[in-house]
Amino acid sequence: MTKTVNHWIGGKTVEGTSGNWGPVTDPATGAVTTRVALASADEVDAAVASAKAAYATWGTSSLAQRTGILFKYRALLDARRGEIADLITAEHGKVHSDALGEVARGLEIVELACGITVQLKGELSTQVSNRVDVAAIRQPLGVVAGITPFNFPAMVPMWMFPLAVACGNTFVLKPSEKDPSAANLLAELASEAGLPDGVLNVVHGDKVAVDALLEHPDVAAVSFVGSTPIAKYIHTTASANGKRVQALGGAKNHMLVLPDADLDAAADAAVSAAYGSAGERCMAISAVVAVGAIGDELVEKIRERAEKIKIGPGTDPASEMGPLITAAHRDKVASYVTGAAAQGAEVVLDGTGYSVDGYENGHWIGLSLLDKVSTDSDAYRDEIFGPVLCVLRADTYEDGVRLINDSPFGNGTAIFTRDGGAARRFQLEVQAGMVGVNVPIPVPVGYHSFGGWKDSLFGDHHIYGNDGVHFYTRGKVVTTRWPDPSEAPVGVDLGFPRNH
Repeated sequence: MTKTVNHWIGGKTVEGTSGNWGPVTDPATGAVTTRVALASADEVDAAVASAKAAYATWGTSSLAQRTGILFKYRALLDARRGEIADLITAEHGKVHSDALGEVARGLEIVELACGITVQLKGELSTQVSNRVDVAAIRQPLGVVAGITPFNFPAMVPMWMFPLAVACGNTFVLKPSEKDPSAANLLAELASEAGLPDGVLNVVHGDKVAVDALLEHPDVAAVSFVGSTPIAKYIHTTASANGKRVQALGGAKNHMLVLPDADLDAAADAAVSAAYGSAGERCMAISAVVAVGAIGDELVEKIRERAEKIKIGPGTDPASEMGPLITAAHRDKVASYVTGAAAQGAEVVLDGTGYSVDGYENGHWIGLSLLDKVSTDSDAYRDEIFGPVLCVLRADTYEDGVRLINDSPFGNGTAIFTRDGGAARRFQLEVQAGMVGVNVPIPVPVGYHSFGGWKDSLFGDHHIYGNDGVHFYTRGKVVTTRWPDPSEAPVGVDLGFPRNH
């Protein structure tokens, strides 16, 4: 029997009324298991109205109240992390261990939100002039919205709303309609932890819902994670409607491997970073740049490891990689591999014909490895978002860095080397927002901020960490001057001497 996922508004499940529904499939079987309500503009308006009403009291609530609820929320998430991971595997397809890792990374931001009291302390300067003090404080924005992608249906929402509500805002979340169930469970657990009705709302939908949020006069800010074309659209549209925007876009993350690198460690890292979560990560390594004469040996080591990866349903503990999210996405990813040779690449591994016994209708694709890829080929220029690794060759360190910096994307990058001086130069010279040194996926911990450069980020703020707190608050500076009590009018005596 098909499950139905409805909206979560005002602390309760609200049935969809638009008459529009979207299918949710189990990627391992291809079967439609769920239908999700797709909101109309009126339904989005109801969610925003609920958040606006809740803000009247939540926005002035004490820090002690907010953090107390968040500590309870963190405990509930920890206790139910297996259930959240099950929903992720069922609708996204990633293996269960990967889904558990996603929940753990989301919990980091909840923990940061639990300590929000430190982040919101503000500043004070006394006696800037005679009896004049200046204080800088940060206050919430009001109703804020988050639009999140399919590849991390629990983690990315947790990158947003815990900090937003800890800062005193109320939140409307529009998760991906491809895997919506985890978002509802996150909201239900927040309510169970004591979050007041209307502080966190979940409205499901497609472009109609997105546009309604971007244009809504009561939404003060929008957070987004997704592809670069949509990030540009979100930034342009929301900004035109007077909203603060952080829109994180796509990526083509490079890993520069120098001749002195430990090639076994580099190959291990390349396979893990390129093929983990079936390559459906904005921080996946999709391009390895081999410097000097090491290219052939490195490609062979990557091939040996890639051929051993076990592909299967995410519910099988033996599986190391699951299927892709939809059949259409699987076919698009496959097209880059089938067209690679005609554009000059050497196809070392072709995973396009892969299937799994007993799950023939699943959205399967094997691991693909393309060598000697040119920078003007489709496989290199586009964000493939699947298990396809491109290897490019560079004669020198300078050539490799130039190649990376010429990319329009600047999300994450990595260098593998034993030379500290080369690593230091790289981290200063490379044009990317996140850099790993012998670390293939340099996703910052929760108390540092996540975000890229160039076409990987639109807006001034990175997500979570200090940037996240600043995004969800606005600064106010208060200048005060009080007369000394000894100057009080005659007839009022506070016990201060009048001859000092």
